[in-house]
Amino acid sequence: MSAILTVENLRKHFTLHDQRKTIPSCANVSFAVEPGSLSALIGPTGAGKSSVLKCLYRTYLPSAGRLLFRTAIGETVDLAQASEHDVLALRKHEIGFVTQFLHCLPRKAAVDVVAEPLLVRGATRAEARDSARGLLEALNVPERLWELPPATFSGGEKQRVNLARGLVARPRLLLLDEPTASLDPRTTDKVVEILQRIKTEGVAMLAIFHHSDLVTRLADQVIELAQPVVRQSLSEATTQ
Repeated sequence: MSAILTVENLRKHFTLHDQRKTIPSCANVSFAVEPGSLSALIGPTGAGKSSVLKCLYRTYLPSAGRLLFRTAIGETVDLAQASEHDVLALRKHEIGFVTQFLHCLPRKAAVDVVAEPLLVRGATRAEARDSARGLLEALNVPERLWELPPATFSGGEKQRVNLARGLVARPRLLLLDEPTASLDPRTTDKVVEILQRIKTEGVAMLAIFHHSDLVTRLADQVIELAQPVVRQSLSEATTQ
């Protein structure tokens, strides 16, 4: 089975122009992700795990490397070089991202927040809301909250809504940045069940987990990132 994603020598750094410094975030990252599998990113704080996900989703523009994504029609797109238009199209139809934080319109009901990815893909409002309700129920979001805006929810409740929205459309590649960090053990077990199920449906996942036991329970592949080397500032280099 050919990989849906191949990452070759990805690097990301940030330049502090006023301090004449380059701050590395991730370096020399290479791996492949297969359909129907979950690959876990591990490594020390500062190794750039979240930066890898953000480069793949193009929240960050990679500094170097190739991010080769195989689309549903068999084309290969380098996400590092793709146009903004192409990236938005892939986000709409093929690549999903569950972050640690929920961002949505302040007055939008939770069920509509979750249903939105399906509406974008052409589902009817009734179909999308039915699917959204099913996931909200599966993730232990109380029914009394479904028609209320998530802005008023607790951190754990917001994270469940965020997860439901990311999972509802079954993207071909799903990026997960500590999706269970704010969840209780019972809901975490539900999330594990759902992720195991969507693996069998062929979804490829790349995930960062807060707890190592989730890596053991879910990961088909573990990718360990090393701490990148901090580069000297230009002024430091010239005085030594």
